[in-house]
Amino acid sequence: MPKSDSAGLLMYSKQGELRVLLAHPGGPYFAKKDEGAWTIPKGLTEVGEFLLAAAKREFVEETGYELSSDATFLPLGSVQLTNQKVVHGWAFEGEWRDGHVPQSNTFCLEWPPRSGKMQEFPEIDRAEMFCVEQAKRRINQRQLPFVDRLTKLIK
Repeated sequence: MPKSDSAGLLMYSKQGELRVLLAHPGGPYFAKKDEGAWTIPKGLTEVGEFLLAAAKREFVEETGYELSSDATFLPLGSVQLTNQKVVHGWAFEGEWRDGHVPQSNTFCLEWPPRSGKMQEFPEIDRAEMFCVEQAKRRINQRQLPFVDRLTKLIK
């Protein structure tokens, strides 16, 4: 598997209107960004790891949400980001409590730049369920096909 491959999950709920869970990247570069900055919870695959297994692992690591053993995962295909990374996606039905703060893993970054000070930031600083129209405005536009494909799959 190329090192540039990532895998992730798009949680959805059909209670009322269709809603999807998007995650906001943590750290100083995304702190003031909203529309176009949100993402599906995802991350790099490990050597020899199956893509769906990587997607599940990353979802749990980034959100702290425990996946049900009987969850059904719908393939959403893949997209290519502007940095040439390929993201493989699956969707599953689940519920996210409003206001729930993800229990995300963290990363270290020199901040402020060239200060010599290393700071730790969460990979995901918040996650929220959005109706499809809101999600289409907030999601990174290269990942928009995941939302469109899900909408077609479950109608």
